[in-house]
Amino acid sequence: MKEVQSPTSKVRHAMTQRWENLLFAHWRVDPASLTGKIPAGLSLDVRDGGAWIAVTPFVISKLRLAGLPPIPGTSRFPEVNVRTYVTGAGGPGVWFFSLDAGSPLAVFFARRLYHLPYFAARIAVVEKDGGISYRCDRGPGDGAELLADYGPIGDPFRAVPGSIEEWLTGRYRLYATERGTLYRAEIAHEPWTLQRARAEIHRNTMAEASGIELPPERPVLHFSRALDVEIGWPEKA
Repeated sequence: MKEVQSPTSKVRHAMTQRWENLLFAHWRVDPASLTGKIPAGLSLDVRDGGAWIAVTPFVISKLRLAGLPPIPGTSRFPEVNVRTYVTGAGGPGVWFFSLDAGSPLAVFFARRLYHLPYFAARIAVVEKDGGISYRCDRGPGDGAELLADYGPIGDPFRAVPGSIEEWLTGRYRLYATERGTLYRAEIAHEPWTLQRARAEIHRNTMAEASGIELPPERPVLHFSRALDVEIGWPEKA
């Protein structure tokens, strides 16, 4: 398999994909509110006195496993993540509380290959006049729902090294756990090309479904039109 270089690590990639029309909606929360929600072996990353929770709706496209053609039903689908930022033995990374996807087949493989808390959801995405109308509903029982209209404002930019934008988005590793075993997978991509964003969030219970209460303040918003990504195989952390 080809080796690729991210700003933090080399990755022998297991899959490639593109992330499209992604909204970063970040809320700063009291780190104590996440006590017991991060597994042993990881510690919360804190910035400006708080931990950060992100709800990130987007669309995955061009997904394929290394050396294989695209698998029907898994190469393009919408997804919503609820995540925070952590540090483990492998370095800084992302911890996912949930990942909702519009492809049941992708959910099946992601749960088994990457040990991530994926859920199948009904998701509708409409792009109009450069903006995105996004509707996600996990269905009865969980109460996880996102209804939002968002889009970019201002010119594209790259985050300044050391800035809050770089800290929130420049993460090149994910962590996951299953049956008490901690895993990590490396992620390689160019630094994000970001834009300031507008968003009307009509309903958002994605974090609440994981037992996380978001503060009433408006989130910090950023948008990215597209990013090509390579993800390595998971390994024990």
